[in-house]
Amino acid sequence: MIKIFLLLMVFSSPNQPSVKYTAALYFNELECIIAKENYIKIYRNQSQQYKDKVKTEAFCIPFDSFPLTKKKTGA
Repeated sequence: MIKIFLLLMVFSSPNQPSVKYTAALYFNELECIIAKENYIKIYRNQSQQYKDKVKTEAFCIPFDSFPLTKKKTGA
């Protein structure tokens, strides 16, 4: 088993039937934390008008996984 980290980004806006989410996979905690901080920094740099209508949070979730294969690039 290996430890991986899932960056879960959840956001909500008015008049939506559900929250929206997206996730990204990281192979070490530091990369996940850096990505999380960058995501939150981008949100904080938005206008107050935007932040009044969109709420977001992000979490780095550790997960024990079987070894993963990386996708091959190119042909």
